[in-house]
Amino acid sequence: MIQPTSATQAEIPVPRRGSLRALWVSMRPYQWTKNLFVLAPLLFGQKLGDASAVGFALLAFVVFCLIASALYIINDLADAEADRAHPEKRFRPIASGELTTALAVTVAVGLLALAFGLAVVIGWQFLALAVCYGMLTFGYSFAVKHVVILDCMTIATGFVLRVVGGAVAISVMPTHWLIVCAYLLALYLAFAKRRHELLLLSESAHAHRQVLGEYSVAYLEQVNNILVGATIVCYTLYTVAPETVVRFGTDKLIYGTIFVVYGMLRYMVLTHKAESGGNPSKVLIGDKPLMLAILGWAIYNGLVIYRDALVVMWERWQ
Repeated sequence: MIQPTSATQAEIPVPRRGSLRALWVSMRPYQWTKNLFVLAPLLFGQKLGDASAVGFALLAFVVFCLIASALYIINDLADAEADRAHPEKRFRPIASGELTTALAVTVAVGLLALAFGLAVVIGWQFLALAVCYGMLTFGYSFAVKHVVILDCMTIATGFVLRVVGGAVAISVMPTHWLIVCAYLLALYLAFAKRRHELLLLSESAHAHRQVLGEYSVAYLEQVNNILVGATIVCYTLYTVAPETVVRFGTDKLIYGTIFVVYGMLRYMVLTHKAESGGNPSKVLIGDKPLMLAILGWAIYNGLVIYRDALVVMWERWQ
């Protein structure tokens, strides 16, 4: 368990970065991996061969990244005082004083304007979802994050909006199974992060984030164990559901569950390591076995879903 002290914090100098570098750090580009959920409908909607759909999906991905970055900046402005008491977050540009409030607000507004402008290009339905996502995240940052359980449920809802937004962008109907699987997975990631925060901050957890005083490590471990099992079972049922078999003409997607099981269990291992279990995006980027599991899952599903098109392509090459 890591127990930060003021003495330890004093020994670590706050880094000094230029304005552009500070802005880039505040935008949290490593968090954009969460927006890969936007691309899920592209794979399962059998639209990978549609250049127009791919273009709109990537544009939707960019929109969610811009909105997320703008709201990260706004969140840092609101949490600057609390972040200064955190062993890691005190290095954030706004908390450390590297980035002025005026510049941060200007950039955040600019990012939101650009995001909603690009959303209009995709369509008004997608714009409405993007606005809902922005409002949900804004509400989380300023109110819901202080409410036990609802804080994590709100985070998970944001992931569902990403999936639905990705589906709307390419004009496909997301299945209930896909939405539920995304929600359960995101809920697990959110509760796992809360557990890590409790371990990292120890007795000072409540002072940094009020809602952490409502949680305990034992409770969060029980919740996470439930969610891991529920996610795996839900995904397994999705692969053999009648509508799934009809849509893809096969029940072989179930064998890709092995990647899901390994990925979930691998992430559980990482969450029990204080140095790597706090941020899902950083864990994903930094852990090669987990990245390989996700890549393997994507490749396997791609081969099964697009097998007919791949056979036709192979025959043409012969």
